[in-house]
Amino acid sequence: MQLVSRKPRHSELKEQRPGMAALGRALRYLAAYPKLTAGAALALIIATAAQLLVPQLLQQIIDTIVNSATNQGILNLPSNIQAIAAQRLGLDLTSAQAELDAAPRTLINAGLLIVVFAAARGIFAFGQNYMSQALSENIAFDLRNDIFTKIQRLSFSYHDNNRTGQLMVRATDDVERLRGFIGQGLLLALQALILLVGTLIILLMTNVRLTLVVLPILPIALFIFMLFGAISQPLFVEVQKRLGRVNTTLQENLAGLRVVKSFTSEKREEERFDEGIDSLLDQRIKVSRIFSFLFPFIFLIANLGQAAVLYFGGRQIINGTLTLGEWQKFSLYLVYVFIPMGQLGFIISLMAQASASANRIFEILDAKNDVENKPNALTLGQVEGHVEFRNVTFRYFAGSEPVLTDISFKAEPGETIALLGATGSGKSTIINLIPRFYDVSSGQVLIDDHDVRDVTLESLRQQIGIVLQETVLFSGTIRENIAFGRTDASDEEIISAARAAAAHDFIESFPDGYDTPVGERGTTLSGGQKQRIAIARALLLNPHILILDDSTSSVDLNTEYEIQKALDSLMKGRTSFVIAQRISTVLNADQILVLEKGRIVARGTHEELLEDSPVYAEIYHSQLAEDITPA
Repeated sequence: MQLVSRKPRHSELKEQRPGMAALGRALRYLAAYPKLTAGAALALIIATAAQLLVPQLLQQIIDTIVNSATNQGILNLPSNIQAIAAQRLGLDLTSAQAELDAAPRTLINAGLLIVVFAAARGIFAFGQNYMSQALSENIAFDLRNDIFTKIQRLSFSYHDNNRTGQLMVRATDDVERLRGFIGQGLLLALQALILLVGTLIILLMTNVRLTLVVLPILPIALFIFMLFGAISQPLFVEVQKRLGRVNTTLQENLAGLRVVKSFTSEKREEERFDEGIDSLLDQRIKVSRIFSFLFPFIFLIANLGQAAVLYFGGRQIINGTLTLGEWQKFSLYLVYVFIPMGQLGFIISLMAQASASANRIFEILDAKNDVENKPNALTLGQVEGHVEFRNVTFRYFAGSEPVLTDISFKAEPGETIALLGATGSGKSTIINLIPRFYDVSSGQVLIDDHDVRDVTLESLRQQIGIVLQETVLFSGTIRENIAFGRTDASDEEIISAARAAAAHDFIESFPDGYDTPVGERGTTLSGGQKQRIAIARALLLNPHILILDDSTSSVDLNTEYEIQKALDSLMKGRTSFVIAQRISTVLNADQILVLEKGRIVARGTHEELLEDSPVYAEIYHSQLAEDITPA
């Protein structure tokens, strides 16, 4: 289901102009597998060489048969006529008899060599295909790992601006298209090049005049293929973009299926998905239409070349300057010229798709990370829990309106800081700056007098336990989800964290206890149960700084009371930041910050704010009135 983000969408993934540079960069991954690359290339060369030798043997067979038939015919003539016929044909009768006697052996040897070359071609073609597929799968593995690693490390601002569906397409379909070119198209292109160059060399050595008849056709064919390649590449880029939009719609609907059903929006969402599929289909048909024009051109050019050879080769045979075997050999080699040309259309198709996909892949791998470790960043050791905001201003995007303006406050070790305010007042943004999910636009966020930008992200976030407003659990067991941040935690530690988060009792009520599968995104658990598992997950880290982003919003009053008692105990000795919609959950906070439109408009304890802050007093009395209003 399509949701409107509360943050401004700056841009989608930028589409670079398609070019071959990204494809060349992708091919550098071949260097990581030199043995497979060299093995596939060597097998290809041997298989192609075996293919090139066969027409030579066929010429020998045909010429042997023709000469043997001629010699046999002369030797069968009466002796008085033999001498005259041999003289006119320029034959030596002794040599003719010798050739006739040797013909069976020549035919057998040539036939056996053809079988040997065919077997060699089959064996090495199999080896080439196996190694090229293994090579392409390894490179696809590396690319997907690189993309996943990059996506994991990209800052929140990148994910704010780009759709999940587009990222998924690039990690799956785009990588697969690039893999297809490396596994098939690349070696096919190399084979076509070797076959074409080798054939032209042999043709020139066989009959220069006849070869010159064919050569003018090749530049025409090459120009046509390059033109089609230039036209088709941007079309493939658009195919991938539209596929990404379809995947985004699918992913959003699967994630929000309950919302779709709740609002009976199935028909509207089906129509939206149909529109995306129709758009993708139209683009694919446009691509198919382009290539439906290309292949008839290929056959037309091939037929023109064949017609020219038939005519000029026939004249040379009549004039006695070309044997029948040489003509047949030339015709076969001419097929080897047009086979690569025919393959070129398929190669260009694969190359255009791979080039478009490579551009899209490297857009992710080259994406600038707004939040990353600076050179020589310090490792933050065990912290006491001093947290300070100094004149912090924050914008999600350069030039946009500030979300926070001139925020300053201090939190001493062990203090609880509560953040109150209307939706969009900046509460969540403040807590997102502490673990550096975003970087400040100006000012400083300090922990134990260290600017968070001066320490490594890993050492910073290891000191902070976070329970976000949107609870996210992963497929697996309850045990695995609680131990997500500490996979080496013992059962006793996991159970202790669950007890502290008031989760142990309901976990034990399940037949499988802590080994209960939670389902995709925790769908088998209630909102309150997911919230308590998320709290246990954070507490297992035993953090010195604790962030609770409205962590009791999805539980009932009784459960909230249980969690709050546990949290009151656990927050002792920890610097805690609590976002809560209900004032009742933060009455005991050491400092309450009231925010409005990105500014702190009041601060103090509950009692101080009741006396000094009309805004806080209004929130308090309105919530108090709601609590005592009869249902």
